[in-house]
Amino acid sequence: MYSSRPRLPTALAVAALLATGTAHAAAGIEVNQLGFLPAAQKLAVVPAGANERFKVVDASSGKAVFEGTLGPAATWDASGERVRIADFSGLRTAGSYRVTVAGQPDSPVFAIGAEPYRALDAGAIRAYTLNRASIALDARVAGPYARPLGHPDDKVLVHESAASPRRPAGTVISSPKGWYDAGDYNKYIVNSGISTYTLLAAYEHFPAWFDKLAVNLPESGNGVPDLLNEVQWNLDWMITMQDPDDGGVYHKLTNKSFDGMVMPHRATAPRYVVQKTTAAALDFAAVMAKASRVLAPFDAKAPGRSQRYLAAAERAWRWAIDHPAVLYRQPADIQTGTYGDEKVDDEFSWAAAELYIATGKDEYRARALAPAAGVQTEPGWSDVRPLGWISLAQQGARLKNPRDGDAARKQILAAADTLLARWQASPARLSLAKSDFVWGSNAVLLNQAMMLVQAYRLTNKADYLNAAQSALDYTLGRNPLGISYVTGFGSRSTMHPHHRPSEADGIAAPVPGWLAGGPNPGQQDAKDCKGVSYASKQPALSYLDHGCSYASNEIAINWNAPLVYVAAALQALQR
Repeated sequence: MYSSRPRLPTALAVAALLATGTAHAAAGIEVNQLGFLPAAQKLAVVPAGANERFKVVDASSGKAVFEGTLGPAATWDASGERVRIADFSGLRTAGSYRVTVAGQPDSPVFAIGAEPYRALDAGAIRAYTLNRASIALDARVAGPYARPLGHPDDKVLVHESAASPRRPAGTVISSPKGWYDAGDYNKYIVNSGISTYTLLAAYEHFPAWFDKLAVNLPESGNGVPDLLNEVQWNLDWMITMQDPDDGGVYHKLTNKSFDGMVMPHRATAPRYVVQKTTAAALDFAAVMAKASRVLAPFDAKAPGRSQRYLAAAERAWRWAIDHPAVLYRQPADIQTGTYGDEKVDDEFSWAAAELYIATGKDEYRARALAPAAGVQTEPGWSDVRPLGWISLAQQGARLKNPRDGDAARKQILAAADTLLARWQASPARLSLAKSDFVWGSNAVLLNQAMMLVQAYRLTNKADYLNAAQSALDYTLGRNPLGISYVTGFGSRSTMHPHHRPSEADGIAAPVPGWLAGGPNPGQQDAKDCKGVSYASKQPALSYLDHGCSYASNEIAINWNAPLVYVAAALQALQR
C-alpha cells in the first residue's frame, strides 16, 4: 500500500481504514517526513510514556547527533492522544535523521538541508498542470500521467439560467482552458478566485524563489516564471466567463451532473455556463485586478494584457454594483457543485481592495477600508475578506495614503495572535482548533499558516513563522495517522484520493502533488463508501484513504494553493 511502512506499535488504536480493508494503525513518533531548513523550528510529537528523553540519530549510522528532554505530557482533544513534544531545533547540520525514544518505534526518516521543499513546491504546482482542461499532456511534461486532450470547451452552451438578450439559452460560446476544480471535471469561478489569488500572491511575495523554480510546463522557457505560466492557463479561462455585453460573470462551467470515474477524454457530456452571480463577478474582479498588477512586468510577452484584465475587472465590478445580491441558486437540471454563498459583503471588500490598489480610485476606497467585525483567522472561498487585508497590508506604496493599510495590518495581527495562542496552548503544537476539522481541514490549517506568514512579514516575530512551520509539518506527517497528506511526497502518503484521473488512469500511484482534504468528522460520504468505513469519529482521526471519500480525501485547487504558498514562504524566509 505504501512505498515504505515503518514498524507501528500494535497497542495503539486503529485510526482509519484503507481501500484494501486493512487497518491503518495510529502513528508512533510523528514528524515531517520531508524535513526542515537548518534554521527552522523542528518538532516531533511523541506518544506519552515512561521515557523522559529522546534522541535524533543519523539515519545511516544510527549514531546519536542530538539529545533532549521531552515536553510535558498532555491530551490533544482533537485526537484523544496523550502526547509530548520533542524539540530538536538546535540540530542544524545537514543530513538524514530519525527521532528515537526508548519503547517507541523510530520515526520516519527526514532530512535537514538547504531546500527541503523545492520538489514539494514544484510538485504542488505541477498538480495544476496535470489537472488542466483543454490540453493533451504528453510524456515530456506528464511522464506516466500523459493523457489525451479532454474537454476542449470550445462549444459550450448557455444554460437557461444564464441567458441574456444577446446570448439566449442554447447559444454556443467558447470557454477553453482552466483547471478542473477538484476530483470532478467542472470549472467554478468562485473557487478559481481564491485559488488564483493565492498563487499570484505567492509569486508577488516571493518572486526570487519562483523565478528559479523550474516546474517543466509546456510553456517553460518562454521568459515567464513557471508559476505565472500555470496561473495564466486559468486566467485565460476566467476571462472567457465574462459576458462581453454586460460585464457579468458566469458562476460555473459544468456538465449537468458529475461524470463517472473516467479519464477526461472519456467524459463527453454537454457542457454549460450557468447563472451570473454577484459572488462570481466580484471574485473575478478581484483576481483580474490583482493579475493586472502582478503580470504587468511581463506585458512584453502579451502586450495590452494587464490593461485588458483591469478593464474586465472594472466592468465586473460595475455589474456587481448594479446586481448586488444575485446569489447562486442551483437550477433543477444541474446537479454539480454549487459554491453557493449567502453573503457577499466580503467579496465586495476584497474586490474593492484589489481595485483600489490597482487604480487608486476613490470609488473603491470606502469599501476597501470598511471595518470588519470580529477576528477572522483564515480566508476560505466563502469568506475572502482576509485576501484584501493581505494585499492592502503589503501594498502600502501603491496606496494614496500610506495609512490606508493600517487597519488591514491590525486585522492580520489580531488573526495571527489568535492562531499563535492556540498553537502555544496545543499539546500537538497546532493552530487548528477542534472545530476546524471540517471539509478541507488541511487547507484550513494551511490558510491559517498563510495568515501567520503575513504577521511574520510585518513584525519579524519568529513564533509566527514557527507556528506556520508546524502547519506544514502536520500535512507532511506530523499528525496522529503518521501520513503525509500530499500525494507522492513522504514515506507514507495518501494513495487513493477522490480524483477521477488518479482513479481511472490505471497507474497504482496517484497523480502526485495533490493535498488531500484531510480529517473530517462530518463523514458526509459514509453512506457512499460501501464496504469500507471510518474507524474513528475523533476529529483528527476521521480520515479515509479511499477513492470514495470525497469528504476527507478529495483534492481541490483551493486546497493546493496555500500549500504552494506556505512551502515557498518557509523556503524564502528561513535563510
